Amino acid sequence: PWERTCFQDLQKSTNVVYQAHHVSRSKRGQVVGTRGGFRGCTVWLTGLSGAGKTTVGFALEEYLVSHAIPGYSLDGDNIRHGLNKNLGFTSEDREENIRRIAEVAKLFADAGLVCITSFISPFTKDRAEARRIHEKAGLPFFEVFVNAPLDVCESRDVKGLYKKARAGQIKGFTGIDSQYECPEAPELILKTGELTVNECILQLVDLLKEQSIVPSGVLEEINELFMPENRLKLAQTDASTLPSISITKLDLQWVQVLAEGWASPLKGFMREREYLQVIHFNTLLDGGTINLSIPIVLPVAMEVKESLQGSVAVALEYQGTRVAILRNPEFYEHRKEERCAHQWGTTCPKHPYIKIVLESGDWLVGGELEVLERIRWNDGLDQYRLTPRELKERFKEMKADAVFAFQLRNPVHNGHALLMTDTRRRLEERGYRRPVLLLHPLGGWTKDDDVPLDWRMKQHAAVLEDGILDPQSTIVAIFPSPMMYAGPTEVQWHCRARMVAGSNFYIVGRDPAGMPHPESGQDLYDPSHGGKVLSMAPGLTSVEIIPFRVAAYNKTKKAMDFYDKDRHADFEFISGTKMRKLARSGESPPDGFMAPKAWKVLTEYYTSLQKDQ
Repeated sequence: PWERTCFQDLQKSTNVVYQAHHVSRSKRGQVVGTRGGFRGCTVWLTGLSGAGKTTVGFALEEYLVSHAIPGYSLDGDNIRHGLNKNLGFTSEDREENIRRIAEVAKLFADAGLVCITSFISPFTKDRAEARRIHEKAGLPFFEVFVNAPLDVCESRDVKGLYKKARAGQIKGFTGIDSQYECPEAPELILKTGELTVNECILQLVDLLKEQSIVPSGVLEEINELFMPENRLKLAQTDASTLPSISITKLDLQWVQVLAEGWASPLKGFMREREYLQVIHFNTLLDGGTINLSIPIVLPVAMEVKESLQGSVAVALEYQGTRVAILRNPEFYEHRKEERCAHQWGTTCPKHPYIKIVLESGDWLVGGELEVLERIRWNDGLDQYRLTPRELKERFKEMKADAVFAFQLRNPVHNGHALLMTDTRRRLEERGYRRPVLLLHPLGGWTKDDDVPLDWRMKQHAAVLEDGILDPQSTIVAIFPSPMMYAGPTEVQWHCRARMVAGSNFYIVGRDPAGMPHPESGQDLYDPSHGGKVLSMAPGLTSVEIIPFRVAAYNKTKKAMDFYDKDRHADFEFISGTKMRKLARSGESPPDGFMAPKAWKVLTEYYTSLQKDQ
């Protein structure tokens, strides 16, 4: 073609001098992404058409970006729509195609990105030239052979190219009448005819981890702190001889949170460095920007601190049983007023959790935890206390392609159910085929006037039994964290913990983790700020925030409905106070407000309270 001929005839410039950047790669690495450090490199995926290069390339890009590592995938077909649209498939054009891509990939890598290229690149000399271009620039280059047998590639032939090549309609098609030269010594071979996409990604991340491109903490997303079985007896013997700290039920709930990996990558109660990062920045900064908005600390009294000063390890004891070992303890001052001001935005001593903090020890002790056995409460609900690892396994068994989480500490009414079913509908409209709901009530400490966990679990079961939520695509599990009533600060913790467990969508409600001010009775936090803060919070890159749509009782429909301000007269807002008043008096709410069986559980609870009084 004329365009190609002109390109060949262009005179090459001879007076071009390469200009050095003023910004070093080290400096660029500090601001590209949120994990710090220069990670620029190229992952060169090569293989037959249909081997899975594009699928693997885009999946790796998604994985890296969701873990705050900047990456970009350059796909062969996409590039031929723009940069290389003037190239055909002659050997010369293919050589030029790969040369251009190698140069572009080098620039992306130099910018600090993990550049993933998905090109057939059938010729050894062209791939060697791509490697040379990177090596000359001092940039890592990883050749990955995406190796699928020809019959597998033909069976995946969604474009019908192999069929046309077999029929002679396409000439020079790689694998049919044009040779593919297999890599002789690639950094990795992916047998995509045998492996799933996820298994391929894990192998690629392993490679990048070995080469210090991916930080070691990224691959192991869930950091459980249980002692392995082969070391358990030795640890139990060790714990029996160590000096001990007597911990409260609240402390044990935090031990459970840490042990099960909800607060990964924490390895135990926070040391002072971690504590300061969290209360001042709502993040852990060592190893990148990791969202963690609430301090997870162990308060102790002055006399405990003095008696244990210099100990290399201490046992944590709950009700006479030694449950964990705290290694290399670090004691530091518990500046309570400062902590409360940062975490809650108030120091009001009537706030229920602030009251606990103010009455706790004047020192904090941090260190690495070794938890001897899984925490069990023996209250008939332990089967619902699934760890993040167990939840991920359940999602996998259900073949979930999307997981949306709903955090709650109150009974479920039909307004909540409307939001959850509407979220499912919207996900299905976006192309997800098996979205799974994680209905995840908070199971740790709550204030005295909240409905207790056992009654809430009965109520949730009744909602599912009445078919308000689909039991076939819903997992009900208990989140072990205590409730702190810290509003927008705490909601980040709620969201991130679900992200660790595999949720990629999080429904944020009105006034999440909020409560009335203990003195004024007004909202302690702006009800809309939780959702706004979540949408801006750093380090929540692998979860999408779904804002809460206000639901109210539609008197015309006799059902919960999304509120429309233009039809305000049609709606009635039934507050929690009114709901409790109706339940205490044995009255029923308007039809359609709550599933009948679920309401019956609630009235039984409030009736039992009156009998106790």
